[in-house]
Amino acid sequence: MSTIIIIPTYNEAQNLQVLAPQLAQAVPEAHLMLVDDASPDGTADKAEELFKTRPEYANYSVLRRTGPRGLGLAYRDGFSKAMEKGYDRVLQMDADLSHDPFDIPTLLAASARADLVIGSRYVRNGKVRDWPQRRVLLSRFAGWYVRQVLGTPFTDPTAGFRCWTRKGLQAVKVGTLRSEGYAFQVEMILRAFRAHLNIEEVPITFSDRTHGKSKMSWVVLFESMLLPWALRFQTGRYKE
Repeated sequence: MSTIIIIPTYNEAQNLQVLAPQLAQAVPEAHLMLVDDASPDGTADKAEELFKTRPEYANYSVLRRTGPRGLGLAYRDGFSKAMEKGYDRVLQMDADLSHDPFDIPTLLAASARADLVIGSRYVRNGKVRDWPQRRVLLSRFAGWYVRQVLGTPFTDPTAGFRCWTRKGLQAVKVGTLRSEGYAFQVEMILRAFRAHLNIEEVPITFSDRTHGKSKMSWVVLFESMLLPWALRFQTGRYKE
């Protein structure tokens, strides 16, 4: 089965130097697509320079976005490209080294029986490294909040380390998603749940970023608090 890994980037040039060789070792058969939001640090240019000079990175592409920035917008564009190119499995992950590339084979193996596989920090054997306690508590509260508002059963509904089958992405109708920031993750998982897809959580080890700054902001938090209520009462079909 063909696999593409989609990684949104914004000022992640330094992390890419570490992430790229790990991906090449962990999943050499997968295509890597960076979706860059015009990073001021030249992430897209540095990525293309790196890939062109190293033969082990031959299976890559860089999608340069213009216009409004946002995690949800970047993933929408990346998922659309992946669907156009006919990939069977689409894996999404962060560029900040919080997601371990060597966990990817576990997600891919589970995708043989599930339409959506969630790399979870909070299922049995899942781990969080180097986060202060307040961040862990906030993350766990976010998961509890989403479960209470939306009635979904998942331990880590805000997780960004996921593997979708083509069938799964078709069912959620990515082009009609409303959210632009981190709440995008919650909106996608709710649509998958409402579409009665087979969804499985597998344990991962999550690590705090070592370089760069988090993209989290009060605006993002505010959207994340409000969107679940809007989604709870959203009904009907999603028209492309």
